[in-house]
Amino acid sequence: MYAVVNTGGKQAKAEVGTIVAVEKLKAEVGESVSLPVIFIADGDSIMATPSELAGASVTAEVLEHFKGEKQIVFKFKKRKGYKRTKGHRQQLTAVRVTDIAVAGGAKPAKAEKAEKPAKAVEAPEAEAPKVEAPVVEAAASSEAAPQTCAATKSDGTACTNKVKEGSKYCGVHAKKYEG
Repeated sequence: MYAVVNTGGKQAKAEVGTIVAVEKLKAEVGESVSLPVIFIADGDSIMATPSELAGASVTAEVLEHFKGEKQIVFKFKKRKGYKRTKGHRQQLTAVRVTDIAVAGGAKPAKAEKAEKPAKAVEAPEAEAPKVEAPVVEAAASSEAAPQTCAATKSDGTACTNKVKEGSKYCGVHAKKYEG
């Protein structure tokens, strides 16, 4: 069974025996505090409406007060020479959840689950062997103009771009080889 509690404007999941860090509470170390509940779940059953949660409570014991990790706040305005750096450490309280009480000992209502569609298992396809691209050589005669670029790329494969009019290279390679 677990509950979601609301404290310090934030929500935290609480189970019996877990230690939760919340914003600083006005309670001494060792005191018992009650946290407001917004949700309770027990397996397939849930309680989430205010009428169901009317008497529900989460009781926790205060373990320590401490500061959280440092958060850096940096402000600047470009081209103005304005830079400000500040740090902030949030005051926190560590509490151990001791009890999750439901009003009148009632059990949470059963949750309605939507049916999940069955997943189709697909067999992995065998990878086809990679075929190397054929190397295109420049045509020896001027009357048979090549349809693809005559250049070869740095990895050894032929360029597959269409040739530029009046050249045997594409627009990418024409500047490099002719110009």
